[in-house]
Formats: sequence, C-alpha cells, structure tokens
Amino acid sequence: MAGLADSGSNPDVDLLYDINGLAKDAPHWLDRIVGFVGEYGLLFAMIGLIVWCWLGVRRRAASAEEAASSVAALVWAPLAAGVAVLVNVPIRGFVERPRPFNDHQGLEVLVSGKTDYSFVSDHATITMAMGVALFVANRRFGVWGLVLGVLEGFCRVYMGVHYPTDVIGGFALGTAVALLLSPLASALLTPVLKAIERSPRVGWLVRSRAARVAFVPGARTEVGERDLAA
Repeated sequence: MAGLADSGSNPDVDLLYDINGLAKDAPHWLDRIVGFVGEYGLLFAMIGLIVWCWLGVRRRAASAEEAASSVAALVWAPLAAGVAVLVNVPIRGFVERPRPFNDHQGLEVLVSGKTDYSFVSDHATITMAMGVALFVANRRFGVWGLVLGVLEGFCRVYMGVHYPTDVIGGFALGTAVALLLSPLASALLTPVLKAIERSPRVGWLVRSRAARVAFVPGARTEVGERDLAA
C-alpha cells in the first residue's frame, strides 16, 4: 500500500497536494481552526449530535418498547466507532503505510506528533461509524452526522496527515461495522435498555418522566396542551 504513494503522478497524491495546498494559501488563523476542528472539534460535535438526538427520543417515545429500541440504536453509535477502531488496529499493522508527510515534501502539516501509520484514518473511521449508526437510528439527525463525517475526512487531508484513500478506507470501514453489526447490537442492547427503562432510579435515561405521563390513557390531551402553552 505504501507503494501507491511513491509517485507524484498518482491521483491519490495529486489530490492530497490539491487539498493540502488550500492550507498553504489560507490565513494562519484559519489553519489553526481547521487543525483543532479536524483533530477534536468534529468528534465532539458528533457526540453532541447523538446526545441531542437522545434527548428528543426519550421525550417522544410512545412506549417503553419504542424507547428502548430507539435509545439502543443511539447507544450503538459510539460503540460502533469503538469496534471499528479495534478492527482498524490489525489493518494498520498489516498495511504499514507511512504518513504522507514522511514520503512527500512540501506539505503543510497542521498537527504534530503523528508517528503511527496512515491507513486507515481513525478519525474518518470513528466519525463515519457514528454518522451511519446515527442515520440508522434517526434519519434527520443522521444526515447531519454523515455531513460531519465527510467534513472530518476532508479536514484530515487538508491537515496533511492522511491521503484521500486513507479517508475513503475509513469511511468504508466505519460504514461496514455500523451497518453489518447493527442487528446484533440491537438484539443485545434493547433488552438491557428495557431493563433500565423499568428502573425507578435510572429509567429516565431511556424514557423521560414527561413521556411516561403523556402516554398514560386519558392524559394525552392535558399534557399536549401544557407543552404547547410552554
């Protein structure tokens, strides 16, 4: 795999220079922002998006069954990212592709200290795994999750720490893990979330108290009117 990057005429390398070249032409302050966003910001944004979706799901769930299955799908999002990173460990060790700045001169590298291998991009893998899992759980939030995943991949190339194919490989790996293991994750997590929902202490993690009251027979209209008035 490392041999793919040996020639400057390689489309992968050409695209690397084209995208990373934007960093050379950009103001220093913008590069610093992109460096932070690509290293940390988009990961935190993805987690925030999942939490935001969870807050809505637990309020709107019509039943304990629906709440448990919906929250289980959201719990799978960060777990999918973790599983995908673990799968990437042997892939990186097998491919052993050096970082692009080790083989190519003139790159604008926005973060330092990257000494591990380049293929597959962990950041691209993590964000896309969470984005795809979020899309499976909730289409509206999931679309934004996929957008964040694509932005993460672009930032990694812009920052000079990954080839475009590292990012594409991360997208493929994250998507495969999130989709292929989703049925198994749902089967394992849903019963756990059902048990949590029945707990008087921590049941609010799965279904809010307001949702429990709202869907009690005869109480729907009263709660709905109170919500609208708020």
